[in-house]
Amino acid sequence: MILKAALAAGALLLTASLAFTATLYVQGRRKPDRTGQYVALGSSFAAGYGLGARAPGSPLACMRSANGYPRELAGLTGLALVDMSCSGSTTEHLLNGGQVFLGPQLDAVGPATKLVTITSGGNDVNYIGDLTLASGSLGLLGKIPKLVWKGPAPLADRDFAKVKKNLREIVVSIKSRAPDAMIVVVSYLPVLPPQGSCQVLGIDDAMASLFRQIASGLLEATRAAAEMADAMFVDMAGIGQGHDACSAQPWVNGKSPDHGAPFHPNAAGTRAIADAVYGRLSVVLTSRIPGR
Repeated sequence: MILKAALAAGALLLTASLAFTATLYVQGRRKPDRTGQYVALGSSFAAGYGLGARAPGSPLACMRSANGYPRELAGLTGLALVDMSCSGSTTEHLLNGGQVFLGPQLDAVGPATKLVTITSGGNDVNYIGDLTLASGSLGLLGKIPKLVWKGPAPLADRDFAKVKKNLREIVVSIKSRAPDAMIVVVSYLPVLPPQGSCQVLGIDDAMASLFRQIASGLLEATRAAAEMADAMFVDMAGIGQGHDACSAQPWVNGKSPDHGAPFHPNAAGTRAIADAVYGRLSVVLTSRIPGR
């Protein structure tokens, strides 16, 4: 009887696993909508990870909510949005695909595209992933990856050069697909304060110093790529100063938020990003109007 129950449970688990994998495959093979006027590319910082219900029709693997900054920005601009952002994605996934059966995020860019935003690179250098593990924010779940995780890699092992190279290639590819589109590279909001640490981060000052250096390296790679490819750059790391996780009015969460995901933008943060990008776009558009 016990053996039969165990076999039945195993068969049920296998069936559920196969069904879930099949769902991911079907979602990943779906051709992206290329009719959107605004295409959002990026990682969980763009996908609104943890900020509410899953965006309708989005791949399960992407953990994309309906409340990321692309949705806010689309409302401000009035442009029809195709959101390709996906939690866990790297710049390589934006370029060439390969994330859980998904194709390149770039595939949504086409002749109808008027605006593209890009927020990517953090996963390439294991920025938020390592910070999450170091802080212990995953609780018991965090003990499983820590069986093989030996602590955060040193700064020298983070491939900022690849981030810069890939981001530049992404912008170049967008220009070839949508020559008239405005392209905005958006940096990550600051998670850590300018100095030291605090209780909501769950790491000591020395560890905080390492992650500040990672954030700085990521920012400079992102800025350099935008400049090299002649794309607009919105420096949310600078705009967000004073709104880190340790501040009185944070735009990102600490390790154990009541709402949202650890070390990711909160609702105020997503609004701030959308407002900053929209403000930059408004300035550029105004400057193109004769007589202004």
